[in-house]
Amino acid sequence: MHEKSQIKIIFTGSVGAGKTTAIATISETLPISTDVISTEASVKLRKSKTTVAMDYGELTLNNGEKVHLYGTPGQIRFAFMTEILTAGALGLIILIDNSDDDPLAQLDYYLHLNEEFLMDNPAVVGITHFDEASRPAIKDYYGVLENRGYLWPVVRVDAREAADIHLLLETLLALLEYN
Repeated sequence: MHEKSQIKIIFTGSVGAGKTTAIATISETLPISTDVISTEASVKLRKSKTTVAMDYGELTLNNGEKVHLYGTPGQIRFAFMTEILTAGALGLIILIDNSDDDPLAQLDYYLHLNEEFLMDNPAVVGITHFDEASRPAIKDYYGVLENRGYLWPVVRVDAREAADIHLLLETLLALLEYN
């Protein structure tokens, strides 16, 4: 597939969508996190701490290949970190909090933010907090993707459940393998 040291996957998405949790859930090593106490009022409403630079974890695939997992900050003021972190990455996992005020706009924002990267690399969309808000529906997310010309999978996930995060990762790796 790829050189063992070159599998780099990025988790990106809205504040509180579960990027830090997802990486911590599947990382075989103690994850590195740059979470600090939230200072923005809109973020403080959702969570007490927020990522300001990146999250990092590692996972070994069944074939022995090492996957490097990076998480971007969700706050717009730290968006510049996305371009830095996606350099050399093979794919993107976009996590969107379904209980957000406008989760479809959040997906559109992250598609736009990563537009250049997504021209040559695949993505998978994971919808979190579905237990808190069942609307919009999964088909609505597909509509946003279709409007931008993307045909990527959209999966309902719980960032605390290893099986769900493994499903996102395996789906993305399958896209890379057969692309």
